[in-house]
Amino acid sequence: MAAVKTIRHGEFEVVDSGRALDMNFAQKMGSALWVPMLLMGVMAFLVAFILGAIRANLVDTGTTISDAAGAAALGQYIPAVMFLGFMSVFSGIVFAIARILGVLRTGGGQVQATARRRVLTLKMPVSAWGMIVLMMMGMMMLLFAIITHITLGVVLHDAVLNSNQGTIQTVTAWATWVEGLRRFGAATYLGSIALGLATIVHVLRFQAMRMRELPQEQSVQ
Repeated sequence: MAAVKTIRHGEFEVVDSGRALDMNFAQKMGSALWVPMLLMGVMAFLVAFILGAIRANLVDTGTTISDAAGAAALGQYIPAVMFLGFMSVFSGIVFAIARILGVLRTGGGQVQATARRRVLTLKMPVSAWGMIVLMMMGMMMLLFAIITHITLGVVLHDAVLNSNQGTIQTVTAWATWVEGLRRFGAATYLGSIALGLATIVHVLRFQAMRMRELPQEQSVQ
């Protein structure tokens, strides 16, 4: 078996392995998780819709302080569930991109190996690392926002029951701040997706170049 080494091939940095490489860890994770994450997002949106209907009914027909407290708390719980859905859908898209990159990686190697040519695999580009880093950053920001909204909902429920105006104003201020955080987290996720798409383009450029080279190369077997 040929030794695996990293070399420069034209404008690309590649791995010369002598064999078709398997998916890396991130690509395997993406293959396993992209469907569950998308399904989780759909379920979260459905739950948010149901909670929204319950809150609308409380606001419309509620007459007691308990109804007002429940409506106020749901005003925090609904964004938490909604952005759990956004986080899941965005993660599912990033994982799907990782899966696509894994399929391109293994498929390109198999084509070269079947043609009995050198097997060159594009080294993981900076944009792919950036996709992973931005996804993790976006996930942490949205998770923090989700947990904060749930905590604020519990605090706000008790504050409304006890007519504690100071706590209510504090919760309102925190909710405004967390809204900005979760929007920034969503934008970070979109940046991750953009880097993933740029990586796919980069891989396709390399593979197109490699396919044009194969007929001119000598067989290695």
